[in-house]
Amino acid sequence: MRPAIKETNFKFPGQTSFYRGKVRDVYSFDEKMVMVASDRISAFDVVLPKPIPYKGQVLNQIAGTFLKKTEHIVPNWLESIPDPNVSIGKRCDPIQVEMVIRGYVTGHAWREYRDGKRELCGVPLPDGLKEHDKLPNPILTPTTKAHEGHDEDISREQILIDGLVSEEDYIQLEDYTKKLFAFGTEAARKQGLILVDTKYEFGKYDGKIYLIDEVHTPDSSRYFYLEGYEDRQANNEGQKQLSKEFVRQWLIENGFQGLEGQTIPEMTNEVVDGISDRYIELFEQVTGEKFVPSSEKDLLGRIEKNISNTL
Repeated sequence: MRPAIKETNFKFPGQTSFYRGKVRDVYSFDEKMVMVASDRISAFDVVLPKPIPYKGQVLNQIAGTFLKKTEHIVPNWLESIPDPNVSIGKRCDPIQVEMVIRGYVTGHAWREYRDGKRELCGVPLPDGLKEHDKLPNPILTPTTKAHEGHDEDISREQILIDGLVSEEDYIQLEDYTKKLFAFGTEAARKQGLILVDTKYEFGKYDGKIYLIDEVHTPDSSRYFYLEGYEDRQANNEGQKQLSKEFVRQWLIENGFQGLEGQTIPEMTNEVVDGISDRYIELFEQVTGEKFVPSSEKDLLGRIEKNISNTL
């Protein structure tokens, strides 16, 4: 079995708090935040029982690549990547809305559309679409940011009514989201991919909006292969995807969608290794770089040492 990181439990000098998210372990300090990308994997807002080898490294390195490449669009929290699984940066106050943007009617959007909805987060959708069709224009479908359980769709109007974000800030978030998606779409196209949909998270530091968390990773984004897309749509075939959607589909086929009373199917070594291989494939396809897996066997020791040396 390949080594994998299920969780970390470090104690650093000056550490003020610790938070374990679905995928990341977050260590906070007065002005800085250390984010450790574990190999945990979640789907339908449930953390699955087995970690996926190299998944955290893939997420951390893709996120770092795109955070650096989008600094000209929006300032971001990242300051350094001292370890394949670690990012360190500004400790921002998270904005309690995730900015989801969709260019195609796929995944959650398709399931809602298939079930008869013609409006998503207050955005009207045209009749006559089929799964994976390109939308006339990308649409914003924000969600509330849940610490536990499911994120919930929410409209622009409801966000402002509830006072989750000021109107001035929300206009800025919309602008950043559209520009980031346009950049990501072009970057994907150059790699023979279609950026189908993605989400961005933002926070504030000294009163200024910053892009935080991950960007254009398989956990936050969905990709199709560009070659053959039109033919597959014309022939009503499924699209060749490069995203976490294949994990969701495997769960659905085995009777799990995160609903009460459902049991997570058994994750055999074969299933785990298959998911790991898909993450590596995604890294190489999205970045155009060869994935270099960490050769260390003591992953936790390496991570703790690299964080301590940087702090």
